[in-house]
Amino acid sequence: MADELMLEIVTPEKMTFSGKVEEVTIPGTEGEFGVLRGHEAFLSSVDIGELNYVQDNKKTHYAVNTGYAEVTANKVTILIETAERYDQIDKERALKAKDNAENRLSQMTKEDVEYEIMRTALARAIARIGVAEKQM
Repeated sequence: MADELMLEIVTPEKMTFSGKVEEVTIPGTEGEFGVLRGHEAFLSSVDIGELNYVQDNKKTHYAVNTGYAEVTANKVTILIETAERYDQIDKERALKAKDNAENRLSQMTKEDVEYEIMRTALARAIARIGVAEKQM
């Protein structure tokens, strides 16, 4: 068992993924980090961005929102607000969301109440577009 790495990606709605993987790369709030089997145990916060894992020598990409990652020597558990696999993302919708967020941000100052909401919406849209392009 110690020579395997189990990955679980869990959102409030469902278990998005559960399986054995060779490696996983996670967008941490302090920077992206990778995990292989036998990794030292730790906890990390997860940021908006791209999460990917390798299973059977094939890389799968997800656009993820904020959450937490628990890493042990043989298991990674990701508790995340949202996780969308590359083939589940509507790229046109993500492009519209990006344009909308950019337009609204251009009309705001950092002191506006909705500034952080729009900044986060823009980051999510950019992550979704980047992951959606992985299917091409």
